[in-house]
Amino acid sequence: MKSTLRNIFHSPRFVVGFVIFMAMVLTVLIYPYFVPRDPLVSIGKGFLAPGTYLSVYDANNTSTYRIDLPEAAANRMGSLLTAEDRKTMLDFLTVMGADTEGLDLSDDSVNDLIALWKSSYDEENVRTSKYEGFSTKAQRNKLKRLDTKLSGSDSAGAMTVVSGEGDAAESRAVADTDYVKVNEVANALNLPLGTDNFGRDMLTELVSATGTSLIIGLIAGTIATLLGLLVGLLAGYVGGLLDDILMFIANIFTVIPGFVLLILIYYSVGQEARGVTTCAIVIGLTSWVWTARSVRSQVISLRNRDHVNLSKLSGHSLFRIIITDILPYIASYVVMAFILQVSSGILAEAQLSLLGLGPKTTVVPTLGLMMNWAKLFGAYTSSNAWWAYFPVILVIALTSFSLNLMNTGLDQVFNPTLRD
Repeated sequence: MKSTLRNIFHSPRFVVGFVIFMAMVLTVLIYPYFVPRDPLVSIGKGFLAPGTYLSVYDANNTSTYRIDLPEAAANRMGSLLTAEDRKTMLDFLTVMGADTEGLDLSDDSVNDLIALWKSSYDEENVRTSKYEGFSTKAQRNKLKRLDTKLSGSDSAGAMTVVSGEGDAAESRAVADTDYVKVNEVANALNLPLGTDNFGRDMLTELVSATGTSLIIGLIAGTIATLLGLLVGLLAGYVGGLLDDILMFIANIFTVIPGFVLLILIYYSVGQEARGVTTCAIVIGLTSWVWTARSVRSQVISLRNRDHVNLSKLSGHSLFRIIITDILPYIASYVVMAFILQVSSGILAEAQLSLLGLGPKTTVVPTLGLMMNWAKLFGAYTSSNAWWAYFPVILVIALTSFSLNLMNTGLDQVFNPTLRD
């Protein structure tokens, strides 16, 4: 046993797959202790991009520090002006004949662009000259709003905040050199993956969904492997009429595409009964066939071996012969089949949920459900919220990749033809 384990962990493919898979499992187990938040509770409204969010109210009541950064004004202006605003400014300055050589829409040119705007823009001149492309009232109003935005951005100390309430309230001016420390703000929230369409913390939801999908995969893989192993052992060793009956049943499942059968069975269950366990059981009951056929072929090649015939002559029972004389020889294959069944179970759940046939959406999240929500609420298209679906795709891919890599590593260890 020790020699076998040593050989397994000497396989680079198995080790890489095992490390990736265990990292995901440990994250699922440890993360809730540090962030005990309910993965289905809404903390925001709609898709929020990844980042750190501070309470404006608490930030205004936090100690301030004076810091003079040379690039602070440029950064402030860069965040104030959108790409559309900068294009409007550059187009207007070009039309009115200002020297815009060397100016572009980048942050490096924003200060020069603003300086040229302030020295060139005149509301009365725009109204009377009616420059090409800016002759309508709506276009002139757009320029006016843009000028107002720029004029209000450089009035240092114009912002005031109020601390306290009633007679104890105090107001103070906030200069553009005032800073607060993030860890001193009473309410600061870090959202590395932003929020989904329901305003839920994507990272917390993703960790919970990964754990749920792994549970579904493990249960489905266990059921499919045990059922396939039982059918394959009986059909392969006993043979005869029992083999014909079991293979007839297996052929029925083979003729009907497995995923179509899975959809038909799971759809008939009904939305209210679609729990995690139910989903795993249905997946397991519809994916045992290839394991059974593979085990059967292995057992047929073993049942006439000398040690098996010796056990028969010794009067050993059917159960003992299968357990002691056949099963150990196909144990490595059964383990590899189990790993593939777990991977197939996770992918099957993701496919079902993506079609809207997954577990109940109000109980637990799964990777497939998160993909379904992203699709339904336009994360792919209208919202362009990549953080609502790309991490989910990455986790599904990593899970499948790690399990298949472990399977390939085991095959390399136990298959003589693949050994170095």
